[in-house]
Amino acid sequence: MTEPSQQQKRSVRKNGPVHSSFPVASGSQLGYQPEQVDAFLDRARATYEGAGEGSMTAEEVRRTAFGLKRGGYASRYVDAAMDRLEEVFFERERRARVRAEGEEAWWEETRQLLSEVRGRMQRPRGKRFRRRGVFATGYRRSQVDAFLDRIFEMFERRELGLSPAEVRDVVFHSQWRGYDEDQVDALLDAVVELILATR
Repeated sequence: MTEPSQQQKRSVRKNGPVHSSFPVASGSQLGYQPEQVDAFLDRARATYEGAGEGSMTAEEVRRTAFGLKRGGYASRYVDAAMDRLEEVFFERERRARVRAEGEEAWWEETRQLLSEVRGRMQRPRGKRFRRRGVFATGYRRSQVDAFLDRIFEMFERRELGLSPAEVRDVVFHSQWRGYDEDQVDALLDAVVELILATR
């Protein structure tokens, strides 16, 4: 979703709390700042075990960004752990909602989200999202449209062949008067939720 040079948003999956020891990025490559990663995972573990203040959510995991530095944690290992962590919290939230509101209410909300996502994707290419102003850059429209066409075809076949990580990690280049990044990111977040909800 973001340019490679920008901070990256990352998320987590389903095998319980993750360990915060990761390989270091090699050579001149940048990695995630270890202090930030360790602090976040410590808080996630405390929340998972019921010892932390407040409540961490799957959405918070998905939207968390870590700073970059030389000698930081190799991003692909941290990203994989964050993918697992998001799925852990998403599944806990799903179970809690089903207990509180019933399974049919959960699926009705999921169907409504799918309807909203499909509606956005069915708009004409080049007009699916708000464009940035004349002197501002946004996501390259052709790249976003091509990716959404791929997802829409999967919806039509009732086959979600993408993993949440593939949706989160997609990169769009920038262009003048490109698509508004916040709107595109919000839709991709909804797609991730649909993938997790229908597993």
